[in-house]
Amino acid sequence: MNESGRTRRQFLKAVGATAAALTIPPAYAARGANALVIDPQPRYELSPYLYMQFMEPLGTTDGSVAAAWDFGRDCWRPDVIDVTRKLAPSMMRWGGCFSSYYRWKEAVGPRDRRIPMHNMCWGGLDTNQVGTVEFIDFCRQVEAEPLMCVNFESDGRKYWEKDPKGSVRSAGPEEAAAWVRYCNDPDDKLRRSHGIEKPCPMRWWQIGNETSYARNAFNCETAAQKTIAFAKAMRQADPDLTLIGWGDSGWAKQMLEIAGEHLQYIAFHHMFNPDRDRDKSPLRDTEYRKDPARTWEHLMNAHKAQEARIRWMLEQVGDDPTPLALTECHFALPGRNRCEVLSSWAAGVANARLLNVHERHGDRLKIATLADFCGTRWQVNAIMIPVPGGRSFMMPVARVMSLYRHHSGEQAVTVQRTPDGLDVTASRTGDRLYLHVVNTNRQRSVSTQLAIDGMALAAGRVFELAGDPEHEIIHAQPNGVTLSEKALPSDGRWTFPAASVSAVELDVPTA
Repeated sequence: MNESGRTRRQFLKAVGATAAALTIPPAYAARGANALVIDPQPRYELSPYLYMQFMEPLGTTDGSVAAAWDFGRDCWRPDVIDVTRKLAPSMMRWGGCFSSYYRWKEAVGPRDRRIPMHNMCWGGLDTNQVGTVEFIDFCRQVEAEPLMCVNFESDGRKYWEKDPKGSVRSAGPEEAAAWVRYCNDPDDKLRRSHGIEKPCPMRWWQIGNETSYARNAFNCETAAQKTIAFAKAMRQADPDLTLIGWGDSGWAKQMLEIAGEHLQYIAFHHMFNPDRDRDKSPLRDTEYRKDPARTWEHLMNAHKAQEARIRWMLEQVGDDPTPLALTECHFALPGRNRCEVLSSWAAGVANARLLNVHERHGDRLKIATLADFCGTRWQVNAIMIPVPGGRSFMMPVARVMSLYRHHSGEQAVTVQRTPDGLDVTASRTGDRLYLHVVNTNRQRSVSTQLAIDGMALAAGRVFELAGDPEHEIIHAQPNGVTLSEKALPSDGRWTFPAASVSAVELDVPTA
């Protein structure tokens, strides 16, 4: 049996011989008010897909995919690839509202024969120079699992069934199944005619995108029956697919009752403004700069909306064990460029709290994101792409997602005690424990004694993002939010700076 599978009693027996020689005290000796105590017993598996990204061609609204593509050399911009590798997304999703009028065959094959399309939601024309094969190539280069969102009969929206010039934009199960074959069937004639001999594996597919959000479109029963038809057709093309169905707006229970046997996940989205009264919000426009303390307070409470949203979805699915997939999520604040406060480090700290919420619900939440992937101006993006030149860079939300992604365990464990002001989650893989620590104080550091219940520590390191919460990340040059790596002192004491996000790695001794 490997270390991650041992029971707590077996693990304690294995380390008992060495614990006495270590200088860091066990948790029972650190029960003061400032102790940070971890119970190392594994509770549930944490999915790596809690750190996915969402890529959608956003037309004239935001440069997005077009800005990431080098049209002169017919390849992805190297700076976008480089920064994405640092972000290290576990999964990339292609689609969104764009999927509801996307005809995939227009964007495959020889470039000079690809058919431009009217981007009906976001405006302008999309050249379709970036399509299925290019998206999968991007995922390969950054080592992310690709997830495709199909055209689900325009999600029942009549206004997306045809474009302004009369082109049919809706697509049914047969077209989705042909897409699966194009990607996964070794003998697919169309793909091979395009000079691509080997498959472009795509195992994850979402059926329906925000289907419940439009009036006078599909109702839940109709959408569920159509989901079955899509699932059957797609699985006939490849029986080994992982399928995600749409279940937001109170649809989850009925969708699972009707179509649940065909689905592995149920999806919902959450684009949210933590301040309901927009006229009085300190987060809109440039109001956030006028009163930093008030802005900080509002951002630090944003996790409550995320917590409530996930709990509501859990209530909807009830006893059904189908896991949740939060395939789109971000702040949706009013203001210029989807609100400039999201470029501030204060927003980065707030997003870290949201990631902690995801971990705490990791027993049921298995796919999640906190950003649109890339673009040229919207602050909800993880990566900003300067045009016409300059190096791409990570926004605050991406900084914390990258930190967590590189320092996370496979199994959740319990945080028994935390000092006031710290928001902490913990996980483990074998003999290593991982802590995600957010100091929610804007101006006050927090000192603590780290300890593991019933164990001693062999060693530890702290990876720390810290900076002025008012600092705004606007370019790729070295700036006021720095990542540092430090050794944990032998006495296990540590001080977390104000407005900081830290990943702590703790080694426990082996026999």
